[in-house]
Amino acid sequence: MNGNTEIKLDKSEVLRYMGHKGRNASPSIESVVEECMEEIVKISRYRYVYKIFDVKIGFYKGESCIELEGANVRLTGNDIYEHLRGCKKCALMAATLGIEVDSAIRVAQSSDMLKALALDACAADMIEKVCDIAESEIRLKAEAENCGINFRFSPGYGDLPMSAQKSVLGALDAGRKIGLTLTDTSLMIPGKSVTAIVGFTREYKRPKPKSGCEICSMRDRCKLRKAGTTCGRN
Repeated sequence: MNGNTEIKLDKSEVLRYMGHKGRNASPSIESVVEECMEEIVKISRYRYVYKIFDVKIGFYKGESCIELEGANVRLTGNDIYEHLRGCKKCALMAATLGIEVDSAIRVAQSSDMLKALALDACAADMIEKVCDIAESEIRLKAEAENCGINFRFSPGYGDLPMSAQKSVLGALDAGRKIGLTLTDTSLMIPGKSVTAIVGFTREYKRPKPKSGCEICSMRDRCKLRKAGTTCGRN
């Protein structure tokens, strides 16, 4: 879906992405952040898509896995199995801010690294808020079936391989619907994009996710962790 909801970025969240959690940023940094917040909201062409599938337990190479009926999707790994094994349905979702955001960050990287860092942090906050919008719609679909939802689980978390991106995007027809494609190494284009799996649970109460750092495939090379903060997915 094309984004038509006005999104307001959170300056404290943007500063946290930049490594300023728990300490004040200088007035000059805050000024740059405020300018970049306005720019990202202005240039973003955010879109998202989701689709709901029936979940079934399958087997692949002698191990249990999750298969989605009506889609060529097989999700392997213990973590996604635990995420979905009690769910009869799940939603696949994908969201992107558009290529304009990637271009703005790339231009800034050639001349102003502080601005590039701020733009990147603003984009990180914005894509999470776009995902929240999509998730809120998914929650309504679940509630219509007397279900709740669990947290967003993305390829690359835990032992769910990044290569799962390909089948997720294929099942969503994300290339045609929101212009989201993959490189040969499973990196998304545009870069400021997210895919995720959300399970329909039997209870309305939202299960508490595992620590995002604990299961994230970026944990050993994450710049946020080195700065003493997180991306907020836990």
